[in-house]
Amino acid sequence: MDERYQYIIEEEDTELPLKELLKRRLGFSSRLLRQIKVRGQVYLDGSPVRLNVKGKTGERITVILPEECSDFPPEDIPIDVIYEDPDLLAINKQPGIVVHPTKGHPYHTIANGVMKYMLDKGDRYKIRFINRLDRDTTGVLLIGKNSFCQDDFTRQASEGLVGKKYIAVVKGIVMHDEGVIDLPVGRPETVDIRRAIMPDGYPSVTHYRVIEHFDKGYTLLQLSLETGRTHQIRVHLSHIGHPVAGDTLYGGEDPELIDRQALHAEELSFRHPVTGERLTLNAPLPEDMDKLIRSLR
Repeated sequence: MDERYQYIIEEEDTELPLKELLKRRLGFSSRLLRQIKVRGQVYLDGSPVRLNVKGKTGERITVILPEECSDFPPEDIPIDVIYEDPDLLAINKQPGIVVHPTKGHPYHTIANGVMKYMLDKGDRYKIRFINRLDRDTTGVLLIGKNSFCQDDFTRQASEGLVGKKYIAVVKGIVMHDEGVIDLPVGRPETVDIRRAIMPDGYPSVTHYRVIEHFDKGYTLLQLSLETGRTHQIRVHLSHIGHPVAGDTLYGGEDPELIDRQALHAEELSFRHPVTGERLTLNAPLPEDMDKLIRSLR
């Protein structure tokens, strides 16, 4: 029996039905509990029980999650694994590939590559992208192997417990060694992928710190996010007059230096949804950005 999702009932828990205990003590969402009721199973000291029963002090609750599996067409796309366990998969995403199939990019996505990786290992799970990266942004991409992990990460993010650090080369010399960009980001036109600073946009906060100035008129920044809006870093930096080098969408075109935005998700830190351990996942700088930085020096 899978023993990852367990809880020992304490005296103060005995008045609560198992459904409520799983919500309060293990963080199960109502949506996931409905799925478990239909396709999963809950055990009390090894015996199957319903979610509305109450347990006794010292009894062990064990949850078996519903079995799920994605059905993306598998494709031979390189998957650079930086961390994996029974609940999570983290990869170092390469540039030029969309994360998830869309109407405009139905195939040749990271999802297709992960599907092949999963099948080659003989695993079965539904591929859930916990964080998202733009097509031409590289770095740490986290995949949950079940909805519990996805729900828990979302809760951590809303409570400010997730750390996201990026590296970017931007145009111009950023004068202040560090600063905060606190400006709402929205989507002016639904038919256009571009975002912009808008009074009625979503609250968005980006912290930046200067790592290095280059005489050729560029700056190397480290950025950390309080929020994770689509294109947030790119929009914020462009708005303050320092677009990301190579960003053709937000004014940073630099085809002679790099053919995509010079933006890399270098670090993602969070509490493991199951073990509670604090994880810090790092992705090394990709070759094209390393080459760009060396050329600017």
